[in-house]
Amino acid sequence: MRAKLAVLVTVLLALGVSAHLAEQARPEVAMARAASTFLGTLDAAQLAKVRFAFDSEERFNWHFIPRTRKGLPLKEMNAAQREAAFALLKTGLSASGFTRAEAIRSLENVLRETERSNSRDPELYFITIFGEPGSATWAWRYEGHHLAQNWTIASGKAVATTPAFFGANPAEVMDGPQKGTRALREEGDLAWALLDGLVGHSREMAVIGPTAPNDIVTGNARKAAIQENAGLPYREMSAKEKGLLMTLIEAHASTQQPQLAADRLAKIKAAGLDAVHFAWMGATKRTPGAAHYYRIQGPTFLVEYDNTQNNANHQHIVWRDFKGDFGDDMLGLHYAADPRHSVR
Repeated sequence: MRAKLAVLVTVLLALGVSAHLAEQARPEVAMARAASTFLGTLDAAQLAKVRFAFDSEERFNWHFIPRTRKGLPLKEMNAAQREAAFALLKTGLSASGFTRAEAIRSLENVLRETERSNSRDPELYFITIFGEPGSATWAWRYEGHHLAQNWTIASGKAVATTPAFFGANPAEVMDGPQKGTRALREEGDLAWALLDGLVGHSREMAVIGPTAPNDIVTGNARKAAIQENAGLPYREMSAKEKGLLMTLIEAHASTQQPQLAADRLAKIKAAGLDAVHFAWMGATKRTPGAAHYYRIQGPTFLVEYDNTQNNANHQHIVWRDFKGDFGDDMLGLHYAADPRHSVR
């Protein structure tokens, strides 16, 4: 009897430990802990820079160009604070996403040399926190030139991951110490593989124009506009073409922490893959200077990719959720359940 009881206790303890570990692994829990740890390393002046109210309009003030920004830059952090800042960033980005982010940041050194400009600075990347980490609703942002990543936590558990922007200039470093660096390799290579794999009617439907726009169409708009549902729909693709498109979508989604990436893909599938369209504009042969653009659009999301500037060696990529940017859809549900608050 005692032996059975001991086994039962062991099993219950194991289940309890497993549940605890699962709870701690949830991205919103990891984010809250890392954000609190980061804030705990800062002095009063730094806290004044990094903290904003959750309903501040600054939460929507995002952009991917070099400009003056709110928040606390890496430049003003000591070694321990930078370590805590990067620990926070790794709760939002996957390992590959973090590698992309750091490669993009390093390109500021390349631009400093090629442009002979001291305005390019890899230390001008900012952390900004909105609200109280661990509360029902709070958010945080990591932003600098060619990086704008936004996370919003609603109801204490749901995490929105958009708008999410990555860019690279140059897309491929052509000379110097970083020669050969391609910060956003997969997003370009996989799209070309998809286009090259399309034949006949599929290719005709996918290519919707001979000229690419000179930038992503949605820019830094507060709310992304739904684009025309032009292009090749998933429902009309062959099995091979569907596989290539899904590989490309997964590459974009996988920049986020694994659970967040899985959530992105689950939402896309729940809304219906058949309604997802792939559209291409611009050059259809991969040669130097071949300016091109593509977008992947479904009922709930939009991915835009543009490589036209600087002789088509300058990438801009954004993931937008039509109703979910800045957690708008989740916050609507949260505030509906708690009428004391209203959506800003």
